[in-house]
Amino acid sequence: MNEVIHDEIGSAVQQLGRKAGVGIHISSLPGAHGIGDIADSALSFLDTLIEMDIGVWQFLPTGPTAYGDSPYQPLSAFAGNAMLIGMRPLVQLGLLDADDLSPLQNLPRDFVDYGRLIPAKRALLAKSAERFANRSVNGLRADYEDFLHLHDANWLDDYALFRVLKSLHGERPWPEWEKGFVRRDPAALEKVKNEQRVAIEHGRIKQFLFWRQWQHLRAEAAGKGICLFGDMPIYISLDSSDAWSHPEMLLIDQDGRPSEVAGVPPDYFSADGQLWGNPLYDWSHHERTGFQWWVERMKHAASLSDVVRIDHFRGFESFWSVPFGCETAREGEWVPGPGDRLFEKLEQALDRLPIVAEDLGVITPEVDKLRLDHGMPGMVVLQFEIGDPEFDIGALDQNSVCYTGTHDNDTTVGWFLGTGEDTRTEKEVLETRKLALEVTEGSADTIHMDMIRLAYSSLATLAVAPMQDYLGLGSEARLNIPGTTLNNWRWRMQEGELNAALIESVNNEVQAASRGR
Repeated sequence: MNEVIHDEIGSAVQQLGRKAGVGIHISSLPGAHGIGDIADSALSFLDTLIEMDIGVWQFLPTGPTAYGDSPYQPLSAFAGNAMLIGMRPLVQLGLLDADDLSPLQNLPRDFVDYGRLIPAKRALLAKSAERFANRSVNGLRADYEDFLHLHDANWLDDYALFRVLKSLHGERPWPEWEKGFVRRDPAALEKVKNEQRVAIEHGRIKQFLFWRQWQHLRAEAAGKGICLFGDMPIYISLDSSDAWSHPEMLLIDQDGRPSEVAGVPPDYFSADGQLWGNPLYDWSHHERTGFQWWVERMKHAASLSDVVRIDHFRGFESFWSVPFGCETAREGEWVPGPGDRLFEKLEQALDRLPIVAEDLGVITPEVDKLRLDHGMPGMVVLQFEIGDPEFDIGALDQNSVCYTGTHDNDTTVGWFLGTGEDTRTEKEVLETRKLALEVTEGSADTIHMDMIRLAYSSLATLAVAPMQDYLGLGSEARLNIPGTTLNNWRWRMQEGELNAALIESVNNEVQAASRGR
């Protein structure tokens, strides 16, 4: 573990020193098996980062995804996404034969085809789990028992059972299951545990394989001086093992029906606001339990990453609560969040807060105070700031993270040209181009690197650009369009796209900005 980032409470980013970062999710890495993975793909990428002299790798949440493939609606706040498990190490362990991988090798390499990937990879992971369960493989049994000891009682047992029950119910959300399972009737659960013992055990094994590969990645990153920068949604999905196994921590009834759901109010960009639909936390319950679930969640996040961004940080100060059943977020109201009480408890439990606060949008002085009182860096996204007459790149707070754009934005080239899903008028796009060229003192042909250079020039301790910006890609490479559910999370970098000349160019920019590893 990289010691430089664990010294002082609330200063995880500042402890890194002045650094450059890249944002690319694991699924977007190149590789031979239909999706980037946490083994060969990720380990190779660490070496590429060293060549670029980039010291921070930011990726999206790594939990198991469901319909829509969004990392921000995971089936568990603790489990790993089995689709990200590397396959070649399973061959090396004797859990698969080399020929078994041919169905994955026939998948596209220029995007993730989830419809073909998921059934093919599930079959191979099931085969791996079966072989693991039926033999002692290369001394892994002791490691597996240690993994069970660490995680089974906390989340693993519930998650493995949840996935089996979800499969038995045609993958429907748990509030639509048979009542005995919805309400966790002990007799009903015990019966299915006995009948589905093998399937439940296979679920545990797949999580062990993810955990084992991730620990190797974490160790390799630390040894190479690379900071792993993770991501955490503030809310959990209703259709998750956490909501099913701990409904008391949410504002839902015994049948999984929420009383109120999450969203954000109407603003300049959306007349109806945004209705996310996630169940809201029962913060009084969390406070009565000493915020124990949140303590466990943050400890788990810290075991995976050196720093973690928490999405929608402002929800900890106050959150927009919408009565369940409303068609828009208009009818919501602001409700006080846990505020200092939560973060004081986390500081007591973790001795540090390796958190970056996602504080974009309309932020009140109270939200700023909560963040600053606990030493957490905020975010600045240059695509949002260009055009603000009061914006001054030289005035950015050192304890902040400066981005060209994020996974929810168009690429810088697409934003500059206005070629993607864009609500701006043609006049507004032309004005954006004019202002961007003035601020960066660059050109239309080099705007992606000009924006990166602008981020690098800031006082922000960490400057991050999505990989698509380093590559100079347009709207066709956009990863996600918020508010839509089709064709997101599919983009992949191609083998050789990040060539030697580009790597050298980035290295030179990093060095010129004194942001080397």
